[in-house]
This record gives sequence, C-alpha cells and structure tokens, in this order.
Amino acid sequence: MVYVHPFAEEMNKSRRTAALQARALADAGWAVLQLDLFGCGDSEGDFGQADWQQWRSDVMDATAWLNEHTGCRPSLWGLRAGCLLACEVAKDLEPAPNLLFWQPVVSGRQSLQQFLRLKVTSQLFGEPPSDRVGTSQLHDQLMGGNVVEIAGYALSPGLALGLGAAELLPPIAPAHVVWLEVGQHVPAELSPAAQVRIQSWQAAGHRVAAKAVPGATFWQTQEIAECPELIEATLAAVADWQA
Repeated sequence: MVYVHPFAEEMNKSRRTAALQARALADAGWAVLQLDLFGCGDSEGDFGQADWQQWRSDVMDATAWLNEHTGCRPSLWGLRAGCLLACEVAKDLEPAPNLLFWQPVVSGRQSLQQFLRLKVTSQLFGEPPSDRVGTSQLHDQLMGGNVVEIAGYALSPGLALGLGAAELLPPIAPAHVVWLEVGQHVPAELSPAAQVRIQSWQAAGHRVAAKAVPGATFWQTQEIAECPELIEATLAAVADWQA
C-alpha cells in the first residue's frame, strides 16, 4: 500500500497518526510505502518548486517500486488532498488499485480557496489595508506565473492550478474503496458532501465501504494528536482486501 500524504501543514500534523497506521498495517501483513512528495519532508527540492504533475509522477513511481519489490498490486491510501492525487493516479493504473480514503477532500478548488484564505486572514494582523489582497488577487497572481507565500509555504502556480483542477471523481474501472471520516461527536456521521460523493462512486460501479468514527481531527489540531479509532476502523475495513 502506498501512502499519499496531505497538503502543506496538514502533512506535518498527520505524520504521527500515519506512521502508527503504517506500523499497524505492517503488523497485519501489509507492505506499506510512505513517501515524501517532491519538496516535502525529507525529499529533494523545495516546496516552492513542487508541481502537481511532478507529484503524480512521484506516486506512480512509488507504486511501480512497491510492485517490483513485492510482486503485488499496490493499493493507494490518501489523506485529505492526498486522496485527490491518489484518485488521479488510480485512473492511469491497470488493473485498478483498491483505494483507502481518509477524510478526503472532494474538491481541489475548494481546498485551494481555503489555503488562499490563510493569506488573507494573516494580513489582518500585520499589513495596512492598502497592501492587503483577497483570494481573487492571489489567484490572479498564480495565473500570472507568480509564486505566492502563504503560511510559510511558497505556493507555485503549477501546484496551485493542479490542485485547483482536481476533483474526487470515480475512475472508469471499478475498484474497492474504503472511505473513512473522523467526527468529534458521538455517534460520528459522514459529512453531507461525502454522502453525495459516495453515492456517485457507487453509481459508477465502485464498491464503497464508508464509515465515520469519533476521534481527534489530527490533521488540523494545534498539538500533535492521535486517532486510535481510525486506525482500528482502517484495519477492519481493509481486511477484506486480503481475503
């Protein structure tokens, strides 16, 4: 199984939970490959040089490497925006890989807008009104080929526009899909957006096992958090893939 991490700071917040899940999967007999996409973590390059197509190539190379070393068809496991990337790669793989989605982002455009708003919000506390820009101006800067600095990350046009164009749409070839979300209430419920998107995947012929579990939203908490409920649910859900 190849793990595709989320975008920007969500990657750092989720490292511990992702590592715990990878170890739990390994103990259950899975071969798991965690990679840092270009410009992220311990990989080469800077985030500001990253490009969406480069990231797609990184995931493709990771699946090829794991297949070569295990002889098995790798599944793809994405978290947040990593699900968008995993979904795009899945469309280019034959046979179609199984997919594990953690709290998937269903719209790259919406995700990009939320990231741009971080810049807009930060300006309220340190820049005069005359120097402030909105999300439309930031998007225009990116369309013009400029790198935009947001929350300590240099966002390149190639990465921003690729993310903005991505949608969590079902590949043509049917696959087994596990869709898991985390909610802070008990009982936890799938988001309305997830329910609509899951129905579209099922209508396209995909076998989707969906569930919401209570726990910490570890990818966005102030302190590093764990979500054992999600780890347990994942192990139970993917056990059928090994049958």
